[in-house]
Amino acid sequence: MSPPSSIPEQYKPGFLPPSIAKQMQENLPGQQGPLEPPPLDDVLADGTKYKAAGKLEAKKAVVTGGDSGIGRAVSILYALEGADVFLHYHPLEEKDANDTKAYIAKVAPSAKVELYAKDLRTEQACLEMVEEVKKWSGGKLDVLVNNAATQNEVPHIEELESEQWRHVFDVNIHAIFYLSKNLIPIMPWGGSIINNASINPFVGHPKLLDYTATKGAIVGFSRALSNQIVKEKGIRVNVVCPGPIWTPLVAATMSKESLESFGPSTAIGRAGQPVEVATAFVFLASADSSYFTAQCFHVNGGSAY
Repeated sequence: MSPPSSIPEQYKPGFLPPSIAKQMQENLPGQQGPLEPPPLDDVLADGTKYKAAGKLEAKKAVVTGGDSGIGRAVSILYALEGADVFLHYHPLEEKDANDTKAYIAKVAPSAKVELYAKDLRTEQACLEMVEEVKKWSGGKLDVLVNNAATQNEVPHIEELESEQWRHVFDVNIHAIFYLSKNLIPIMPWGGSIINNASINPFVGHPKLLDYTATKGAIVGFSRALSNQIVKEKGIRVNVVCPGPIWTPLVAATMSKESLESFGPSTAIGRAGQPVEVATAFVFLASADSSYFTAQCFHVNGGSAY
């Protein structure tokens, strides 16, 4: 049975972005602007626009890496649902951040978006961001989304430089610890921490040893943190574990071989779009998920890895 003609091409089995290998980007972090077609932030698999229901009305949310990819889609849906968004981005991604803010102003004009540029590789940088969040939020933060991450394919452990190993851990897991530790004190009962992990620690991506290790650490950290604080503080901690999703990080870090097989190898037959992951973040941030904590949401299209 063929999918209906109303479904966007990106959601049809076998879809690959045209000339995907030619869209490789040389520098990290990846840029969203050059991607063709652009990742879908608020267009669903049936071709309709995301319909908000006020699920995050009057909430304040922090999204790290909120300028592009999954973070951009999360920021947009949160704004549509009524939240004000503190949108963190890497200093080299200013254009993507400004584009995201401009788009939110168009589709959710009542939402307030604060842009904040910071490289979060050090504890000091994270603490500086915490102070800015405290000022911006008035001392009350409802949702913390730890999404910022980095990766770079390396085929063999012998070729994996120690500097890269440390860098990936600093960005992907150490920053989550620093931000969570120092922002939990201003989160009210009913608050939500959502950490973006990956399908990779459950299957073991052979070319992403360091990245996979950090994402496994995020899963363990999140489950333990939830069990530590949920009864005492009423703050839930959950994890979203995406499979292959069309984002700038993919174009900037994957080899030609990996890009040319990106998506169609999944059971669903295609890569996912950021909006398909962002809807899980909306659910986990809202009261709809009040009895969900220490859980891993696999959004991967039946991905092998």
